[in-house]
This record gives sequence, structure tokens and C-alpha cells, in this order.
Amino acid sequence: MTVEKLFDLLWKQYISIAPEAKEIHDLFRSKQNNEIINDHIALRTLNFERCNISVLAKNFLDLGYEMKENYDFKSKKLNAYHFTHKNHNYAKVFISELKVNEFDEKIQVFFKNLVKNIPDSILNSNSLVASGRHWEISYKKYNELYEVSEYAAWFYVYGFRANHFTVNINDLENFTDIEDVNTFIKSNSYELNTSGGEIKGNPKVCLEQSSTLAQETQIEFKEGKYNIPSCFYEFAKRYKDNTNKLYDGFVAASADKIFESTNKR
Repeated sequence: MTVEKLFDLLWKQYISIAPEAKEIHDLFRSKQNNEIINDHIALRTLNFERCNISVLAKNFLDLGYEMKENYDFKSKKLNAYHFTHKNHNYAKVFISELKVNEFDEKIQVFFKNLVKNIPDSILNSNSLVASGRHWEISYKKYNELYEVSEYAAWFYVYGFRANHFTVNINDLENFTDIEDVNTFIKSNSYELNTSGGEIKGNPKVCLEQSSTLAQETQIEFKEGKYNIPSCFYEFAKRYKDNTNKLYDGFVAASADKIFESTNKR
């Protein structure tokens, strides 16, 4: 496995349930000569030893990535780390995990039994992060989990896959401001996440972000087929920090609102 092959696998899996992201990608591509650069991807998991951040991160660490900053999202009961590669042409990786131990015992037991379904061969594979879901799903259970944690409900349905990709605004040829990017997105009839404002962050924190609302996709549950939010597309502009280097981290307050891109509309 190479970095290129892994990200290609993740991208194809991602656009299979969020084709709007491919449409938006192609809209930007039509405006410039070069390829669209991906700033980062994000993945979700649970904080069990069997499948926590460290387990998923191995897919990237084995390819030369390094663990960087830690982030704590107390209200959403999440922990996260981001990872970067010494080759700065490779996208950053943001992996979060649900603190299952902070939920009631019923939910803890439910998820403990759920992850037992993941084969060891998958957990030890070099493509775990793109292996999807390894259990059957119930629409009733999805809604029960959603009432407690949107994050928990999303992971229950989708498992291991990229939650979003991100257009690197700094490398766009015909857009320089995130405001112009947002206007372009809306002018093409895509809806933005307005939680905390359309633009999260500012030049002072060296990062501005915006995102679409997750596209709804039809999922087959035990009870039948239902449309639910899937994945979204993000847009990020980075600024130089106090060392005069382009900031390559994340801002927790902004990321907290980006998580809500997968909320029901």
C-alpha cells in the first residue's frame, strides 16, 4: 500500500455515498489547469482498545505519517489527533474517537458487542480505515443513537471510511478568499453548514473553514431503505503562524462546528 493508493481508495469509497463532493470537485477543477489539492481527511471511530485512534492511525503511520496535536471535544464526548507527513504534498489526517465510557452502560455494552464483529484480519490490514461497516444495522437503533450522539449514529451506519475530504483553498488558481469559495458553492445550489456561521475560524487563528451539509443517501437497514446524512465536503484556507510557516494544525472550536455538518437537515 502507498499513500496515493490508500487515499484513492478512500476517495472512491467517499464519493460512492456523497457524489455531490465529486460534482463540487469537478466544478473547481473546471476553473483551473492543475489538480485540486486535498488539505485533509477525517475519520471516526470508538475509543475501545480494539479499534481506537491508535489502531486506525497505524494505516498512516506505516506510510510515514506522524502523530501531532491532541484535541478534546468535551460537549460531544470526543477525543482526536491529527497526523502529518514529512512530504507536505500529502494530505493531513484527522482521526477522532467517541468516548464510549462516558455514555450509559447500555450504550457501552451495545458498542462493545458491535465491534466484536470486526474480523481480526480487517483490524490488522493496511486498509482498515476504508473497510466500512462490519455489522447489520437497524433504522430504529440508528434513531435511538442519534438522539444521544449524532457521531455515534453516523459511525454505527458507516463504520470506517473518510467522513470528509477538504479542498485546499491556498492552492486554488482562481479563488483566494473563503468567502468567494462559499459564494461559488451556493451559486451552484449546494447548501453550507451554518452552525457557528458559514466561516469557522479567522486569520488570527491561522485557519478558516467552511463545509457543505452532508448529502443524504439511501441506506439499507433491517427495516428497509431510508435516506440519512452521509458525508460532506470541506474547504480550508491556511495562514502563516508566528514562525512564518503555514499553519498545519486544527482549531478545536472550529472543528467542533464542522462535526455538525453530518447533522440531519
